[in-house]
Amino acid sequence: MSHKEDNEEKRRCHRTDLYASIPRTCLPIVYHPDYNITFMGLEKLHPFDAGKWGKVIRFLKEEQFINDGNLVEAREAAEEDLLIVHTKRYLNRLKWSLVVATITEIPPLLFLPNFLVQRKVLRPLRTQTGGTIMAGKLAVERGWAINVGGGFHHCSSDRGGGFCAYADITLAIKFLFERVEGISRVTIIDLDAHQGNGHERDFLDDRRVFIMDMYNRYIYPGDEYAKRAIKRKVELDWGTEDSEYLQKVELHMEGTLNEVLPDIIVYNAGTDILDGDPLGGLSISPQGIIKRDELVFRAAKRRGIPVLMMTSGGYQKKTARIIADSILNLHRQGLIEGNATEGEGSTPLMTHMTSTSGSAGSTSTAV
Repeated sequence: MSHKEDNEEKRRCHRTDLYASIPRTCLPIVYHPDYNITFMGLEKLHPFDAGKWGKVIRFLKEEQFINDGNLVEAREAAEEDLLIVHTKRYLNRLKWSLVVATITEIPPLLFLPNFLVQRKVLRPLRTQTGGTIMAGKLAVERGWAINVGGGFHHCSSDRGGGFCAYADITLAIKFLFERVEGISRVTIIDLDAHQGNGHERDFLDDRRVFIMDMYNRYIYPGDEYAKRAIKRKVELDWGTEDSEYLQKVELHMEGTLNEVLPDIIVYNAGTDILDGDPLGGLSISPQGIIKRDELVFRAAKRRGIPVLMMTSGGYQKKTARIIADSILNLHRQGLIEGNATEGEGSTPLMTHMTSTSGSAGSTSTAV
């Protein structure tokens, strides 16, 4: 993208609530109870644990790491926010219950009035999308941020799939490019078990974005066109275990960050790599997942790069506990702060606040 085109994009910045100032008393952990999808049990027809985000928060509260007073409350992405990336035609298609049923792989949704589908399914996904955008700004300001939801890496500007209806990763990056001074290079490290074909399609010809994607080569989506956007592609075999997996994470992540030093890392931290996951097909232990996240945050901190993390896929009931344990481990290792006053004397970059102006083994797919 040329400098002129970039300036034109910045002039088109719309008014948004997603970049509002966040009190320093809050940790850069973003969540809202509306993340969780519950509607007459229909959400149970997909392997995804549609309440895992609330469970993560509950576990972190039980460990007294967070409380209601220091969480950042996510805001729903408005249509004007979504139009930064999505086409009007695509958003209009989401007004058809059949389309949403196809994207989320919950067939009975096609029989429901769309106003219910909007309220019970798409609003939670829009709120998680808003959370990712908010966390992007927070990561730049605080050095790290975690959206307890999001990571909808199968959705691109004009199509959804695999339970991903909104392109939150693309949106967060576009917001950063347009609204935050000093953000000109972004590296996506996608370690979900599935290929992140959504953001890959969106950034196919964008040299500002470097994509490392490490996934099971045999499962959904197998998007060969999107793979052209991957600068460092790591394809895994069925049943890959901890030792090989962690060696590859470290080797390729270090290679990625040595090749291009980004202004921010966007880390898609899917837990569907867990042994026994019905869709991921890998054999990584809980300890392996915790160590993986530590490797990413440690590499970023060593280089002084902010990290935005989303939790993405994960299809077993125990994944919520693992996500919480991983966040607690990051704190124990000194890679994230445990309260809003620790280590906040410096801000990596100053924010330009324009917001204040006018599977092969399964028929189901996955986040």
